[in-house]
Amino acid sequence: MKAVAYRTPGPIERVDALQDITLEKPQATGRDLLVKVHAVSVNPVDAKLRVRRAPEAGGWGILGFDASGVVEAVGPEVTDFKAGDAVFYAGSITRPGTNSEYHLVDERIVGRKPATLNDAEAAALPLTAITAWEMLFDRLDVKRPTAQGGQLILVIGGAGGVGSITIQLLRALTDLTVIATASRPDTQAWVRECGAHHVIDHRQPLAPQVQALGLGAPGFVFSTTQTDHHYADIVGLIAPQGRFGLIDDPAELSALPLKGKAVSLHWELMFTRSMFGTPDMARQGQLLNEVAALVDAGRIRSTATETAGRIDAATLRRVHAQIESGTARGKIVLEGF
Repeated sequence: MKAVAYRTPGPIERVDALQDITLEKPQATGRDLLVKVHAVSVNPVDAKLRVRRAPEAGGWGILGFDASGVVEAVGPEVTDFKAGDAVFYAGSITRPGTNSEYHLVDERIVGRKPATLNDAEAAALPLTAITAWEMLFDRLDVKRPTAQGGQLILVIGGAGGVGSITIQLLRALTDLTVIATASRPDTQAWVRECGAHHVIDHRQPLAPQVQALGLGAPGFVFSTTQTDHHYADIVGLIAPQGRFGLIDDPAELSALPLKGKAVSLHWELMFTRSMFGTPDMARQGQLLNEVAALVDAGRIRSTATETAGRIDAATLRRVHAQIESGTARGKIVLEGF
């Protein structure tokens, strides 16, 4: 089977940063599905792993998490899927990735592809939708209002993949007023399309802009990017007894500034359930089915903004560079080999 992989971690500018290779087609065992991959999307974690994580000695590192495709075969312990089922999912950080023609994935973290989306549109959603859903409803518990500002949330980095679907889920499933950040005219327009009530510029201090809206202090803040840059503002603008969540990787983050306001701190990693095989691991598959139902009902839409080309090394190198530039809007997808 065809795949795109790397041997040595490092910058995307290297000619061998990502390479087209051929591997043996894997076999499904246990609770695994063997999926013929039709489309994938690229996430910031792909670029981070390409730089930081070396494959096993002599082996290849295959990146990619989001995928949409069709089940080719199932392991003997699979109960919920059969060959021919159209699926979408985000994979596991501990296993080879989706940048390959065929991919093995545990059925518990797989959802049925939205019927109203094509493969490219569907591939944009799983990782970001799971991340946003778990942060909003499992970590921040946004349906349980805070004492102050309980109907107001600030989403930092609203135009990215996670921010785009976070705003849509908030509008579809809650009554919260959504403030989102974006810095360019095109990304500000995109954030409004996704449903943000108010848009502010994250290149400027956030606290004065939130105050100028006259809505009061938000009880919830979700930071998707550059948390270390915005942290002092977040501490200043969030309501007492608020809830603050983040998904990025600040070099350091002290929780001590949150003590005065008794603000709770929540870190989300959507790979945790599959990485540790938690008892509620199957919740991710159920969650994706709920996302698919929302899409098919017209309540949310795909965040795919560009189909960059086929799934090959040259295209993936170009997309990785774009992701690393921090200028991406929504999700970039690739389709076919």
